[in-house]
Amino acid sequence: MEFTVSKADLVRELNLSQGVVEKKATIPILSNILVEASEDRLTLTATDLELGIRSVMPAKVRTAGTGTIPAKRLLDYVRLLPESEINIKFSDTHWASLTCGRSRSRIAGMSRESYPELPEMPATTVEVSLSALTSLVQKTIFSISNEDSRFTLNGALLQVAEGGMTMVSTDGHRLALAHQGGCAGDAAPSKALLPKKAMVELLKISAEAGGEDVKIEYAADDNHLFFRLGDRLLMSRKLTGNFPDYERVLPRSHAHVITLNREEFRSTIERVAQFADERTRAIKVRLADNEAKIHSSLSETGESEESLGIEYVGPTVEIGFNAQYLLEFLRAVPEAEIGFHFKDGQSAGELRPAGDAVAYEYRYVVMPMRI
Repeated sequence: MEFTVSKADLVRELNLSQGVVEKKATIPILSNILVEASEDRLTLTATDLELGIRSVMPAKVRTAGTGTIPAKRLLDYVRLLPESEINIKFSDTHWASLTCGRSRSRIAGMSRESYPELPEMPATTVEVSLSALTSLVQKTIFSISNEDSRFTLNGALLQVAEGGMTMVSTDGHRLALAHQGGCAGDAAPSKALLPKKAMVELLKISAEAGGEDVKIEYAADDNHLFFRLGDRLLMSRKLTGNFPDYERVLPRSHAHVITLNREEFRSTIERVAQFADERTRAIKVRLADNEAKIHSSLSETGESEESLGIEYVGPTVEIGFNAQYLLEFLRAVPEAEIGFHFKDGQSAGELRPAGDAVAYEYRYVVMPMRI
């Protein structure tokens, strides 16, 4: 196999594959990227058996063929080459010779025969809005559990229907639900557990695509989810198990609602949280007589308190929260004002974007802390 490809094209696609390539090298071939040259194009495939990405780019193919080469070593070397075309030739012994200007290098590859076959994308697909899908991911990805023992919470529940898309995530301490209507065409109702790693790769692909009206093809089979955007295809194994009945967790009503300036609330929490315990990140929110006080203290370091003017007339309520949980919502929501819904100091609080112009649903439920 021999072909010539643009350095810029190769670096761009290799960068996208790095999050998928197996890093632990428990199966050596998974540290490699599969290279396939035919006609006037080059196809790169990376997988860790749970996630796979395949991308196509233009190339001048002299001899068609396939081979594998260490993905990280190839990227680390190619990105240091001058901006020019790179000629790559694979020998019968699986070595790859790279030539670019006066630079000549050889990298040891492996036989393509031991590289796993990736599943084919089903014919039944639906086009969904890429910007809407990306927005749902950004609003829920931080609430996913990082505990391996809770594998059904290691991803988000993705529900697609004719009315739009919904994504829900929880780690047991908080729950994020985002819904976008009118962005899924005439999709048949479906739901699946999308792993966090796949969500991260979707954000990377989206950043490369750009544009507001871009559509991404979405499909699923019994075990996998597929996302195709132009010449790139992302495949992910579904998480197995049952996602919790999140509708039972969502509060049906709240006794009190206050409106806060998002940026002011965010910056206040960031400052006060400098004096919070590093492990619990606990802060106290006190609501009384048109004032919200945010307080934290460490016995050996110091304490901090700030107050915000609000419209609130009701009983004095003190609620403890993990500051990081609040900040992650405040950084994800774009609206200038947010609504804080609460009942008392022992019940979960809920944050939502405020205003009549909000074109989507976003609910963020946070359990209180004892302080």
